[in-house]
Amino acid sequence: MSGSRITPKPLQIAAAVIGNALEWYDFIVFGFFTVIIARLFFPADSQYASLLLTTATFGVGFFMRPVGGILLGIYADRRGRKAALLMVIALMTVAIAMIAFAPTYAAIGVGAPLIIVMARLLQGFSAGGEFASATAFLTESAPPQRRGFYGSWQMVGQGLAVLLGAILGTVLTRSLTPQALDGWGWRIPFLFGLIIGPLGLYIRRNLDETSAFLQSSRSQPGQQSSCLGMVVSGTISFYVILIYIPTFARTQLHLPLDQAFLAQSIGLACEVVLIPIFGVLSDHVGRKPVMTAALVLDLVVTYPLFSWVIASPSFGALLTMQIILCSLFGVFNGPISTALAEQFPTRVRSTALAISYNIAVMLFGGFAQFFVTWLIQATGTPIAPAYYLMFGAAVGLLAALFLRERARDAQFLIADGVEPTAA
Repeated sequence: MSGSRITPKPLQIAAAVIGNALEWYDFIVFGFFTVIIARLFFPADSQYASLLLTTATFGVGFFMRPVGGILLGIYADRRGRKAALLMVIALMTVAIAMIAFAPTYAAIGVGAPLIIVMARLLQGFSAGGEFASATAFLTESAPPQRRGFYGSWQMVGQGLAVLLGAILGTVLTRSLTPQALDGWGWRIPFLFGLIIGPLGLYIRRNLDETSAFLQSSRSQPGQQSSCLGMVVSGTISFYVILIYIPTFARTQLHLPLDQAFLAQSIGLACEVVLIPIFGVLSDHVGRKPVMTAALVLDLVVTYPLFSWVIASPSFGALLTMQIILCSLFGVFNGPISTALAEQFPTRVRSTALAISYNIAVMLFGGFAQFFVTWLIQATGTPIAPAYYLMFGAAVGLLAALFLRERARDAQFLIADGVEPTAA
């Protein structure tokens, strides 16, 4: 089947990335303020018990991610990427409003944590469809020889979301007293997230549907297991390095929260810069070599870095560790979105991506903070996060052996019923 591919518009790609960044901002900002939310919504006899309850609540949203991913993935494969992206934005807006205006435990008792749990379940459902739909949109909008570059902006959007949350965390913790932060300051990032409604809907209403989706007509089995393994590796890194570290710095290294957020922000800036660079590199050397190199380096440096920071806790040590780990994560994230999308044909891409992605995230990412907090307490050593990260890198290396390399396969989109054009 032949057809013509619509030349992608840079503003369309930017719109998809901005919407994706706003979507993920709302989902992960909860993780950044875990320590404060624990005190306000999940009071317990000890800080450890309160923290466990809150990290578990962060994790419950991930139970809904496979459900949302499958249902929204099917919707995206039937009605289009644009329709799914609009629905995701609307659902997330309702969830973030529930958290932003939720009364605390002191005000309404047990109803307070129930509201938070319900909001997290709705967030999980909507976020479950975000990665697959946005990744499908970006890769299907790209010229064949630039799929790595276009797909990398999916992870740039996620990185920008975390960076924005970290910057707000830094500003708030430095400018407000602990009493003000507990009283009302913690709500500011969630209220800021409410711009996701009018802005996100406006942005995504102006997207054009991809020609790959409009012209595709057939499907074939994908490589679910290899994709699952790659996502396990990435999601462990995401939720430990980018989400858990501020909590780790405060509770284990006993550093001020503002220093933790500042180190996080600098490390994230390095990651965001590196993602598109290595996305471009993967278009020339392949997806697998880039990701494999990052995973090998992760295995080599993670344990020494954590050992050093724990032995000599300081802002400088934490900053150095975050720059190195975030940079390696940026290298890995450059090709990952495109590599996963290239495993599946157009007509089942969103659904297949959603299944692999959300099952891995639910099992190994959503409860990463809970598992690491429990491991630290059970083993009596604060180095437990390093073991979890190294496990993720090992799983990723194994999965990479079975991943199909399609960076130079210009015929990939033709097999889906879409002929490539020159960039």
